[in-house]
Amino acid sequence: MAALDGDLARLSPSEHQVQLRRAVIASTVGTAIEWYDFFLYSTVTGLVFAKLFFPHSDPWVGTLEAFGIYAVGFVARPIGAAIFGHYGDRIGRKSTLIATLLLMGIATAAVAIVPTYESIGVWGAVILTILRFIQGVGVGGEWGGSVLMSMEWARTNHSRGLIASWPQFGVPCGLFLANLAVLALSQMSGDQFLSWGWRIPFALSLILVGLGLYIRLGILETPVFSKLLAERQIDRTPMLTVIKQHPKEILLSAFARMAEQAPFYIFTAFVFSYGIGTLHVSRNFLLTAVLTASVLSFVSIPVFGHVSDRIGRKNMYMIGAITTGIFGFIYFAMVNTGSEPVIFFAIILSLVPHDMLYGPQAALIAESFTGRLRYSGSSLGYQLASIIAGGPAPLIATWLFGTFHSSTAIAGYIAICAVITLVATAMMTDYTGKDIDAAGVYDRR
Repeated sequence: MAALDGDLARLSPSEHQVQLRRAVIASTVGTAIEWYDFFLYSTVTGLVFAKLFFPHSDPWVGTLEAFGIYAVGFVARPIGAAIFGHYGDRIGRKSTLIATLLLMGIATAAVAIVPTYESIGVWGAVILTILRFIQGVGVGGEWGGSVLMSMEWARTNHSRGLIASWPQFGVPCGLFLANLAVLALSQMSGDQFLSWGWRIPFALSLILVGLGLYIRLGILETPVFSKLLAERQIDRTPMLTVIKQHPKEILLSAFARMAEQAPFYIFTAFVFSYGIGTLHVSRNFLLTAVLTASVLSFVSIPVFGHVSDRIGRKNMYMIGAITTGIFGFIYFAMVNTGSEPVIFFAIILSLVPHDMLYGPQAALIAESFTGRLRYSGSSLGYQLASIIAGGPAPLIATWLFGTFHSSTAIAGYIAICAVITLVATAMMTDYTGKDIDAAGVYDRR
């Protein structure tokens, strides 16, 4: 590996640019595939799973049960972060990312063959829960590696926000592909989609995983990790070390995600059960609206990442949190009009406040940790939010609406998340433009 480090040091600016471009493409494509797998489950949960796996439950209870399995994936994500964060800081970003892609793809494809309640009773839901857990472990290890694979190839300290935002770009790509796949198969006649059509997008995951592996196998390890390895600075127990040395950074990273993650899953997962059951709009209408919103995110995520390089990571992030807290009330006021054009516009707008946070988020979190512990620390901080924000959000939204019979309660929940994010972000250090590489001024060995 020392020889590899020497090869990296001898790269010309043009060769380095080629490697940076390959790393960004590999990270973005791989992340898009993993999030396709994860969001596919999210989309189908609100449309199908309550009917197929909990057919004898009251519709509201069945939806809660289906979202309960959905939340299992989020509980598993910190576990994946701990496992793959350890290996990402021990054996490298590239190898770890290949493992997460395989794990996620196989678990997703297996969902395509899970028998329903009609075939094996409650065991169908049990198998679905296990596969959802494996999905969560895979995606839990994916994010940190993808961000670092891109960010650690950055040549300057003033472009990390933009470069690290590209793996984040994989989220709307995955959302787009998942909704597109379900929308295309929703055109089936009669009950074909409900009986077997929903399985096809899960099976297609194997093809996408093959593509992702082909791309990821062709990239080099990052210069930062190669330097750490050459200088024998690899920590033997990075996950334990980062928990001992940086508990504040881990917790602040998790709480800073509240205003980004909780509303996102309300706007992209809960919206299906709310839209069909309460607003009485069609499944295809909602799929098309969310799909269109994801296209807008293709542009807004890297734009806000770039803006954070100019005005500061924390400034951009706090503006996004304030916007999100206000927008929750505007969103539900718009969708509750019952007018399809207004609902459509509200869903399209819903991801813009999210993207104001998500664009700079990768760099904000990753910059909080030193190079030798960065995969472990950033992954754990990022994925802990899935327990307190993303996973419970559809469940909490469903419970709030069922209890208070008002969407204002859900908007209030979003506002509370925004306040938590503002406080946590204010306590974080802004390293925009500063040296955070393995040998940098911030390396607290």
